Amino acid sequence: MELSIIIVNYNVKHFLEQCLFSVHAAIADMPAEVIVVDNNSTDNSLAYLEPKFQNIRFIANSNNIGFGKACNQGFQLASGKYILFLNPDTIVPEDCFKQCISFFESHADAGALGVKMLDGSGRFLKESKRAFPSPTTSLFKLFGLSKLFPHSATFSKYHLGHLDENKNHEVDVLAGAFMMIKKDVLDKIGCFDEAFFMYGEDVDLSYRIQKAGYKNYYFADTSIIHFKGESTKKGSMNYVKMFYNAMSIFVRKHYGGNKAGIFNFLIHTAIWFKALLTAVSGFIRKIGLPLIDAGLIMLSFWAIKNIWSEYVRPDIQYETKLLWIAIPAYTVFYLITAYYAGLYDRWYKKNELIRSSVIATIVLLAAYALLPEQYRFSRAIILFGALLAFLLIGILRWILVMTNVLNSNKDKEQRYNTIIAASEPEYNQAIDLLKEAGLHQRILGRLSVNGDEETSIGSLKKIQSVSTAVPFRELIFCQGSLSFTDIINSIQQLPNNISARIHAAGSGSIVGSDSKDTSGESVSKENGYKLADPYNRRLKRLADVVISLFGILTFPVQLFIIKKPFAFLKNCVLVLFAYKTWVGYTSHQKNLPPLHAAVIACNGLPVSAKQQLPKESLYMMDYWYARDYEPVSDLKLLWRVYRNLGN
Repeated sequence: MELSIIIVNYNVKHFLEQCLFSVHAAIADMPAEVIVVDNNSTDNSLAYLEPKFQNIRFIANSNNIGFGKACNQGFQLASGKYILFLNPDTIVPEDCFKQCISFFESHADAGALGVKMLDGSGRFLKESKRAFPSPTTSLFKLFGLSKLFPHSATFSKYHLGHLDENKNHEVDVLAGAFMMIKKDVLDKIGCFDEAFFMYGEDVDLSYRIQKAGYKNYYFADTSIIHFKGESTKKGSMNYVKMFYNAMSIFVRKHYGGNKAGIFNFLIHTAIWFKALLTAVSGFIRKIGLPLIDAGLIMLSFWAIKNIWSEYVRPDIQYETKLLWIAIPAYTVFYLITAYYAGLYDRWYKKNELIRSSVIATIVLLAAYALLPEQYRFSRAIILFGALLAFLLIGILRWILVMTNVLNSNKDKEQRYNTIIAASEPEYNQAIDLLKEAGLHQRILGRLSVNGDEETSIGSLKKIQSVSTAVPFRELIFCQGSLSFTDIINSIQQLPNNISARIHAAGSGSIVGSDSKDTSGESVSKENGYKLADPYNRRLKRLADVVISLFGILTFPVQLFIIKKPFAFLKNCVLVLFAYKTWVGYTSHQKNLPPLHAAVIACNGLPVSAKQQLPKESLYMMDYWYARDYEPVSDLKLLWRVYRNLGN
């Protein structure tokens, strides 16, 4: 066996799918094996991929044992002369492996080899070549000097910025995303150190390869795409903790004396500094915006109340205690309504702000009419307070969108004006996939891949002129007529404002990534499930909570209505605490949007009851439920079977 390829997967099945298609093309006429180690993914990776790639060996772990340990697990089964550790979120060209092996054969001193890596937009990834960490390189990187002087041999030493990215070089550190190593070298020095859970293990292995007398080479004659599709994102607290802890392990293992002490001090300084920045950033994204909105809402009600009391009805005085209770209560209600309307989703939509404001105002005015006289104050304060809050929050969102702190839905819609580079049959197949995902409306047309064609809007060879004439922001490359090599070369030629996506022939997904700092995005028929929409899932959870609370509060009445009232009470508690959902699938489904165990199946029967239909029919019922989900359908079903909710 000439080559063994080991891939560790964790919850990136669609990226891995595209990766395996590219790997399959690259080993078509060479003796090679592929071993995929799955670290207990929860996205049903193996059930999805194993039927598609029956010549690949899949290993299923019962828990996430970490990157290095999983690689070692694959290495124990490998028999190739060369071992390639490859990330699942990569695309390789057809001649990649042959060129790498040819380089090994012409460089007897080579122990390991890495290649030129590009992000999903074709930009060079600096981690393709690195130096070993040291106190000075870490200091320059921590304080941003490496960014200010990206080509300096001193300040940008960590990423070897002074070395030409388009030429081959001897380097210190190779990236674990693509690391090809001679098997006899690994047999001699050992594989990955399992003390590293994730990050740092490639630095440690590169160090040991050099220490054993071999050289690490950066090989620029072939390029791969590295999408950054992994689940641990840069900027997250988890990333900060794992990355810098890995550096600390490396220092303790390989450096000694004063150097280790200084380095560890810098590392822990970096951990606290990055942790502070991450905490502040996360606070603003997840908590800060609702808190700012809360302040604006309270300010609006308070301002309108003062204006009303001062200039409109000075004869009426409102109790301070009432105001201290009412205004915060109104504010909390508005925030809850805004959350369920989707105002705090990734993309800002003006209609969500309008919808949440209108619903909250109407409900508050209706509730106001039911309050005893002593707890009321003017409806006008509620109405004009809501209008002022809407105006202030709208201005805030406009400022945040203009300063690129938030992404507007208009940006999303503009970004998703898409064309497809493909032959006509490949184009039709891609359209079918996008239809299943509910995204076909964004397609503007097709780029021909073999010169100009009457049915196309232009040619891929003339992409620059097409980009000025057609308002698209996304280009899907269909592999088939185009090779993976063609696609990788073309992505590097795209205008800066165009995002690239890749769809391999025979695959059921389209993948891509717009930045090296964000995880990638995938499109498949799973995108077409209404039940996967965050808005619908929030409404489903809200309905579960409301029905459960209603059942608990009215339980004495339910004793005379429900067939098994105490079982019903137990179900209310389980649903309330998210151990169950009121309506769900007929059975456990791996390939559909996840749901908790259900009380009532989507066909109206208790889940505990024996289903009479065959498995295929039950799956189709669950599929239709997930695809066409409507919150009101759950309510209608529950009303119809209300007496049986204790089953």
